[in-house]
This record gives sequence, structure tokens and C-alpha cells, in this order.
Amino acid sequence: MRRFKIAIRIKKRYQGRQRDSHQDLINERIPYGFKRILVIGSDGKKIGILSRQEALNKSVQEELDLVIISKNGEVPVAKIIDYGKFRYERKKREQENKRNSKTIDQKEIRISANIGMNDLLVKVKSARKFIEKGNNIKISLAFKGRQIVSKDIGFAKMNQFIEDLADIAQVDKKPQLYGRFYDAYLSPIKKK
Repeated sequence: MRRFKIAIRIKKRYQGRQRDSHQDLINERIPYGFKRILVIGSDGKKIGILSRQEALNKSVQEELDLVIISKNGEVPVAKIIDYGKFRYERKKREQENKRNSKTIDQKEIRISANIGMNDLLVKVKSARKFIEKGNNIKISLAFKGRQIVSKDIGFAKMNQFIEDLADIAQVDKKPQLYGRFYDAYLSPIKKK
């Protein structure tokens, strides 16, 4: 019973940590298939093309690690560096890229062909909030039952919806009929 509790404690302690998703080829993990390797020194200068064993010996002399930077190409490229520092810098680069990338969400608003005027205004109001936050919008007008016969009514509702948002949104894709849905796509107007 005691062993079980210890196992649970260990599991909880490491639960929130993320493992390094990269499988780097370093030192002795470099496969024997890499007979010739282009080696870059710790100072950033090119040493030249060496055999696997010579490259490993060179890294041992400098008391650093030999890390394969690029295995694509005719000759793999390796660098003599401190592996811990290399991982730290790569992690920082990835975090910076993630911070600089901007995700744009797409929200969908559904209306029907026989929607009332006040209900339509409520939907326009919520769409306006989404656009002001910078989200793209997909407007779907669904035809139910025999409403598909009067497509012009649905098309008029869709155009009215788009006109109400014309001051803050631009039409990316005009309304088109897909089966029983009219779909249109709007995005915020980009400010100069």
C-alpha cells in the first residue's frame, strides 16, 4: 500500500512539466551512418568536413557537445556547443515566435430566413462586438423546410446584415448558397 502512495506522489510532481519535443542527435547518439560531417566550431567558424569519430574527438577536446544542426542535405552539419545552452536558446526562440504570432478566431453567427427585425439587430450587435475584438465572422443563413423555395427573402436578410456592418467590416466572400445555407465571410477593416 505504501508503494502505491509514493508512485502517485511522483506522478503528481512531474505532471505539469513539458518534455522537450525535439530528438536531437548529440555526441554518441549520432548514428554511424553519418560517416562525413561538416563541423562548425564553438567560435562559429567552419572547421571542415570530418569523419564522425574525428568530430567527436574534437568536441571532447573542447569539453563541449557535438550537436547535429541539419541532417538534410548531402553532408550533415554539426556544431560544437554547450547542449544545455543550445536547448535554452531554442526554447527562448520558440517562445518569442509564439508570442509574436497572432491567432485570429473565426466566429459563426446563424440566422434564419424568417428572423424578426429586432432579433436581426441583436445578432448584428453581437457580430459588431466580435469584429471590434478583431475576429473574423462567418454568417450562415439556414433555410428550414420549404423556405428554400423563397431564396430571395433569405438573400435580402443576408445583405441587410452585411450592410449594417459595412462601417467596420469588409466582405471577404460574398453570400453563396451551399445546400440549405447561405454563407458569407466578413473580416475587420484594416486601419492604415
